[in-house]
Amino acid sequence: MKRTVKRFFTAVVLLLLAVACGALIPRPFMPVHASPEIAGSRRILLLSGPIHTDIAIPLDDALRARFDFVESAGVPLRHPDAEWLIFGWGGRAFYLETPTWGDLKPLPVLRALSLDRSVMHVDIAARIVEPQASVAGFEVDHPEFERLVTFISNSFRREAGQAVPIRNFSYGPDDRFFEARGYFNALFGCNTWTASALRSAGIRTGMWNPFPATLGVSLDLYN
Repeated sequence: MKRTVKRFFTAVVLLLLAVACGALIPRPFMPVHASPEIAGSRRILLLSGPIHTDIAIPLDDALRARFDFVESAGVPLRHPDAEWLIFGWGGRAFYLETPTWGDLKPLPVLRALSLDRSVMHVDIAARIVEPQASVAGFEVDHPEFERLVTFISNSFRREAGQAVPIRNFSYGPDDRFFEARGYFNALFGCNTWTASALRSAGIRTGMWNPFPATLGVSLDLYN
């Protein structure tokens, strides 16, 4: 029994050290400096909840054309109040079966802790108030913004070149889910996808960011 308890606490300590190192060790290790002539041309937002993060990018005609397939699936990109297009990547079972904490069930949790297929959640938002604790804004130049949009677009799984919507399921009237590329697990989940997306836009994060809080710490340290 003592040996089992010791191994358990050792595993906990090692996990905590890994999480701390993941937040404190930057990636990329050296900062990438944007050209001062074009820096700060577009603003993107990181939206953070207790366990999940999303990325919001400003809507314009070019973005509506780039993601016209989400409009075809039912996301009203041309709504007069729509200012932001929001993307979140996550585990299929947990995302689809747990819209609120009151819907939490054992099976989606088990799949999230092991291995699950992934989905992309797409939503719109009107004006997002800044500053607030759950919102972090970043200015990126045009090439960095394009790399971010390409990263997000490439995260959708496609069949015969077309994104695959998940029919007859959404949280509300304006959002939709799509099949996504990659597999989800607790170690490399929604927040590590968000961190990778931010890095594609030239924003430094920690080496490994499994939680919104640790991602936030690394962003505060290195940006």
